Amino acid sequence: MNRLFLLLTGLLLFVLSSFRPDDSPKAAPKKIKWLTIQQAYELGKKTPKKFVIDVYTDWCGWCKVMDRQTFTNPAVVDYVNENYYAVKFNAEQQGDVTINKQTFKYVGSASGRGIHELAAALLRNQMSYPSTVFMDEKFNLIQPIAGYLEPRTFHQIITYFGGDYNQKEPFDKYKAGTYAKLYPGPLTAKAGE
Repeated sequence: MNRLFLLLTGLLLFVLSSFRPDDSPKAAPKKIKWLTIQQAYELGKKTPKKFVIDVYTDWCGWCKVMDRQTFTNPAVVDYVNENYYAVKFNAEQQGDVTINKQTFKYVGSASGRGIHELAAALLRNQMSYPSTVFMDEKFNLIQPIAGYLEPRTFHQIITYFGGDYNQKEPFDKYKAGTYAKLYPGPLTAKAGE
C-alpha cells in the first residue's frame, strides 16, 4: 500500500508539474540594426559596406506592413545586418541632416505636408512610400525601389545588390538562376506568413 501511495503521489506531482507555465527564457526575435543616416555614413567611412535605406512616413500603411513582415524575417535580418548599414529615414522628418558638409532640410508646403530634401534626393523626386534605396560603399546611389516588398522578394533584392550580382547579370536571370542555386527552398518565414 505504501508503494502504491508513493507511486500515485509521484505520478500526480509529475502531471501537475507538466501544466506549469513555461518559465524558460525565450530568445528575443532578431532585429535589423537600424541607424540614422548620419551614423551609417560615418561608420561607412571607417568600415565600408553598402547601405539600405527604408524611406517611410508615419501615415504609410504599407510601411508598417513591411516593418512587421519583411524587416522581421530572420533571413532578411541576418543578411542585412551582415552586409549593409541599415537606415530608417522618415521622408517627412523636420530636422536638418548634414552629410559630407551638405545640409538637407525639411521643405513645408501650403497643404501642411512637406518633404525632406534628402528623401527627395534619395528617391530622385519620385515620392512613393515605402521605398527602399540601395547605395554602394562610397554612398553612391545604386537604385531606389518603390513599393511594399514581401520577404522573399526583398531577400532576392538585398542579395542581388549585396553580392554585386547587379554588375554581372539582369535581376530576372539572377532570380531564376543564381538566387535559386544560392538559396534553394523556401525563404525562412515567421509563423503566420
